[in-house]
Amino acid sequence: MGLSPEPVQLRSSNRVHDFDLTPHPAAGLPSRIFTSTPCLDSLKKLCSQTTSQATYPLVSSIIHNVPVYYLPDLSSVHHVLSNPKLLSNLQDEWHHILLSGPGVLVLKGMFTDCSVISSTNDAFEQIVARERATSEDKGDHFGTAGTNTRIWNSLQKHCIADPESFVQYYSNPWLAAICEAWLGPAFRVTAQANIVHPGGKAQTSHRDYHLGFQSAEVTNRFPKAIQVASQFLTLQGAVAHSNMPAASGPTRFLPFSQMFEEGFLAYRLPEFQNWFEQRWVALDLEIGDAVFFNPALFHAAGENKMADFDRKANLLQISSAFGKTMENLDTFNMISACWEELIKKFESEGQGEGIECLVKALAEGYPFPTNLDRRVPGPGGMAPSSEQDLVKHGLHEHWAKEHILEELRILRMESAA
Repeated sequence: MGLSPEPVQLRSSNRVHDFDLTPHPAAGLPSRIFTSTPCLDSLKKLCSQTTSQATYPLVSSIIHNVPVYYLPDLSSVHHVLSNPKLLSNLQDEWHHILLSGPGVLVLKGMFTDCSVISSTNDAFEQIVARERATSEDKGDHFGTAGTNTRIWNSLQKHCIADPESFVQYYSNPWLAAICEAWLGPAFRVTAQANIVHPGGKAQTSHRDYHLGFQSAEVTNRFPKAIQVASQFLTLQGAVAHSNMPAASGPTRFLPFSQMFEEGFLAYRLPEFQNWFEQRWVALDLEIGDAVFFNPALFHAAGENKMADFDRKANLLQISSAFGKTMENLDTFNMISACWEELIKKFESEGQGEGIECLVKALAEGYPFPTNLDRRVPGPGGMAPSSEQDLVKHGLHEHWAKEHILEELRILRMESAA
C-alpha cells in the first residue's frame, strides 16, 4: 500500500495539522547514514597529531604518541588511590586520552605481584587442558587453532576453576579506576585469554565490538550518530600474562584514529589497511602491564616471530551498563564458587577498593531489565536493588553461602517476565 500524495490531516483537540507527505528532495536534510566513500586524507590529518605531556600532568612518559603511566609510583609516591581528588584528576586524563587524545594508554605495573599472574596462568592451563580433552583447540576470529589458543569467557571459567586467584586478580583497584573513567559505575567485565604461539600471524587492522563485529553492509545501516556513539559502550584492554617484546608481536595501534567517524566502514578498505601497515606503533610490555584503548581505535595484534615463546594476554572487554556484552556470564555460579574467598577478603580488608572492584567484576551492577510489578523501587529511588547491592549487603551481614544464593534466586525469580 503506497502513501497518498494528498496532505494528511491529524486532529488534536481543536487544531488540525496538515502534513504534506510528498517528497521534498530540495529540503536539504542530511542523510542519517554515511553515503560517501571514506576519505583517507581525513584520517591522515587526524593521525598527524602529537601527544603532549603537558596535556597529561600525571603521565610518566609518552612513547610513540602513547601515554604510559607507571602505577607503582602513582600508588606509593602520590597515593592516588587514597586521594579521591587526585584519582579523579587521573581519571580525567584517561578519559581525555580515550576520547580526544591518542585513544590508547599503557598502565605499567598494574599487577606488581606476579604470583597473581602466575596462579592465573596455571588456572588457564588447566582450563585449556580440560577443553582440549573434550573438544578441538579453539582459535579466534583472526587466528586459527594451532597458532592461537583462546579461552572464551575466561572470567567465568577462571572464577570456577580457581576462586582464590580470581579474587586476587579482579580485586585490583586500578581495574575499577580505568573502567569507571570511561564507562562510569555499574560496568560489566568480560574476558578472553589469548595465547599466541610461535608463528602466529598478525591480524589485519580493525575496530572492535560492537560494530567492528558486523559486516560493512550491516554497519552502514546504522545511523552515523549510532556509529560514533557505539564507542562509549565498551572499553578494550589487555593484561600481559607474559613479557611482550617487539618480536613477540604486541598489539599495533594507530593513535587518534578513534576520532575518524567513518572508521567502522573505512577500516576494511584496502587503502586504509595499507596506510595502517605504514603507520602503526607498538609498545613492549612486561608481565603485569596493561593496555587499554577505545574500541574504535584502529588496531591489530602483531606476529609472534619468536621461537619457543608464547605471547600470553588476558583480553578484557568491559561493557557499559547500557550496552550488551559479547558473552553471557553465569553470575550465580561465579558468586557461589568464590563466596567463601569473598567473605575472607571482606573480613580482612573491609569495604575497600579491592572489594569494590571485585564485586563489580563478579555481579551485575545494573538492575534492568526487570519486572517492576514485582521489584518496585524503594521509597525515594528510581531503581530496584542490583546483584551488586545484594552481594554488598550479604558481606556486611556475614551471610552464609546458602543465604546469598537463596537471595539471588529470589531476585532472579522476581525479575523474570
